[in-house]
Amino acid sequence: MIAFLGTGLLGANFTKALLAKGEKVQVWNRTAEKAKALEAAGAKSFSNPADAVKGAMRVHLTLSDDAAVDSVLEQAAAGFSAGAIIMDHTTTSVEGAIQRTKIWAERGLTYVHAPVFMAPVNALESTGFMLISGNQDIAQKVSPWLSAMTGKLLNFGDKTGKAAGIKLLGNLFLLTLTGGLSDMLALAKAMDISGNDISTLFETFNPGAAAPARLKRLMHADYDNPSWELQMARKDARLMMEAAAKGNKTLHLVPVIAGEMDRFLQKGNAHKDWSVIASDNL
Repeated sequence: MIAFLGTGLLGANFTKALLAKGEKVQVWNRTAEKAKALEAAGAKSFSNPADAVKGAMRVHLTLSDDAAVDSVLEQAAAGFSAGAIIMDHTTTSVEGAIQRTKIWAERGLTYVHAPVFMAPVNALESTGFMLISGNQDIAQKVSPWLSAMTGKLLNFGDKTGKAAGIKLLGNLFLLTLTGGLSDMLALAKAMDISGNDISTLFETFNPGAAAPARLKRLMHADYDNPSWELQMARKDARLMMEAAAKGNKTLHLVPVIAGEMDRFLQKGNAHKDWSVIASDNL
């Protein structure tokens, strides 16, 4: 028996995928109607977490944050079976993942944090990426279950909470990527260039492919062999901001980056690779 606590878009599709594979699944959600709707797919819904986890040796969670996870687990505590394994797919803090692993071990249960890079469609199709770290004996035990739920299970070793940190790093990149695309679209509109033209550019120009090399440059502090000098990058940032202003558009990321460029230009880094602006944090 499997229990799933939290049946929003992601949890609902995880549940449907498990049911399609012949698993028996008991579900609970804070909004009861969302759990009740899964009965049409074969799940059994409950009005409180403690009843939902009764008899389940696998308990999965997809909730909103640390506070929600702690609250729901406490509500479910009276119903946990001895030896049950809690597998939490919520994006949480590193500290929260570490504390829950410790606290529930002291209470005789295994807590595993396994956050995901998966949209609802991935949960339904068992594709995408799931992360895990911590006690490797436990990781080995749960890996067959988790691997069946995703396209790729990435194990980051025996450091508890590391998976939570990796998840936050990935989401940070997604935030900045979207912010960069937003600036691109704003500047394009200011210059009377369509979004379709940007798409055409990306059909050939793929800056994402350069990400591993850029990361390597930063990690090795390789600023003395520039592919784009700081002074030239700052000039281009100026042109971008001027063009946006002329078109009455606002850029959000570029001005912040330009401010960092100015700070490093004042330190005499004009001819270094522009990525030197990251050196304070490395």
